[in-house]
Amino acid sequence: MAAINKSFFFLCFFFLSFALVIASDTAGTDQDEVQLDAYWKQRAEEAEQEAMQSFETNPELVTEEFNSIMLASRLLMKQNGTRRNLRGQKKYNGRCMATNPIDACWRCDKNWANNRKRIADCVQGFGKRTTGGKAGPFYVVTDPSDLDLLNPKPGTLRHAVIQKGPLWIIFARSMVIKLQQELIVTSDKTIDGRGANVNIYDGAGITLQFVKNVIITNLHIKKIVEKEGGMIRDSVDHFGQRTKSDGDGISIFGSSNIWIDHVSMEKCADGLIDAIMGSTAITISNSHFTHHNDVMLFGASNSYTQDKIMQITVAFNHFGQGLVQRMPRCRHGFFHVVNNDYTHWLMYAIGGSMNPTIISQGNRFIAGLNAAAKEVTKRDNTPEAEWKKWEWRSEGDLMMNGAIFVESGSGASNHPARMDLMPFKPGTYVPKLTKFSGALECFVGKPC
Repeated sequence: MAAINKSFFFLCFFFLSFALVIASDTAGTDQDEVQLDAYWKQRAEEAEQEAMQSFETNPELVTEEFNSIMLASRLLMKQNGTRRNLRGQKKYNGRCMATNPIDACWRCDKNWANNRKRIADCVQGFGKRTTGGKAGPFYVVTDPSDLDLLNPKPGTLRHAVIQKGPLWIIFARSMVIKLQQELIVTSDKTIDGRGANVNIYDGAGITLQFVKNVIITNLHIKKIVEKEGGMIRDSVDHFGQRTKSDGDGISIFGSSNIWIDHVSMEKCADGLIDAIMGSTAITISNSHFTHHNDVMLFGASNSYTQDKIMQITVAFNHFGQGLVQRMPRCRHGFFHVVNNDYTHWLMYAIGGSMNPTIISQGNRFIAGLNAAAKEVTKRDNTPEAEWKKWEWRSEGDLMMNGAIFVESGSGASNHPARMDLMPFKPGTYVPKLTKFSGALECFVGKPC
């Protein structure tokens, strides 16, 4: 009965609060609306089942596995003789260097473009089961336009992401894509920007809602704005009315087995990456975040306890210039924040409420000049007597310029596994581990 009530609450919250879809392909009758409700109900039920199957009952085992791979990495870099550049502010000319285990799995192979799907075997952390579109064919995006939301033009990104079944989406050339409304991605998709300079820019963002098994890699996502919504096709067989989008760069809603890797993000109207409504089994890695206020929100409501299943790995990212807070801000779940570089924050770096477990390992935290913002951590609207029970751990973190991480908890997790995690790379290694964060400049026939 408890499981039934939980599912019922989940679905009611979705329909009453978001009212995302109210019409179908043959809109105009009450029967059509009933069919549409059944469609979204099925999507929500399938997504919740997938999330529960992806939930790790012993999350510390995943963090230990991640750390054991780091320990086994005797070399922090692989090299070959081909010169390459890194786009953006961080320029590099020299041999290809794969400075962390995820990158070492694929990056310095000059023939990467002939075996694009190899990257699907490289994910670590809670999103480790994500394969994206590995089991499907390639789809080449040739047209950057986004003019028809109900009948997307073949060759556009919007047409690609609504197709049935697994699909590995690549781009014929560099392009700027201005989305007229949120891009609604279906399950079992990879959006792979390697080999092109792909910018999602000055329009709506990417939505992963009630889906599973999605990889997003090597994109620039910048200046995402709010959109008023409207009639949008969300699959080959269905379209409906969407309400206003918040302006998130990437919104993960009730979804699981998600991997976001090597993206460059800045200046979105709301969050850069939000994961809410029971989303879990997520890894965010090798990405570069700049010029933004609310960077990452994991769990949108104190009252939504379904987010207790949320498990997210944040690894090898660079939190850079012009960031204010939420790197991430967490509720309820279990979060492994490992080997990231925090070179700027104006308020705080890692925050949360509602008893999240946060394991911070081997990060570099460089505090700013403001004496009032030296603390890495922030507990929101919670008395100390309560938050002192939360498991917030700092192990091997490098604290610079007066940075302070306020730990809490007994060192014993609420979960069955013990918290004595295996060794990992200490914070002094972080500049090297994150050296190539963000979207890479990849050319066919050369290493990325």
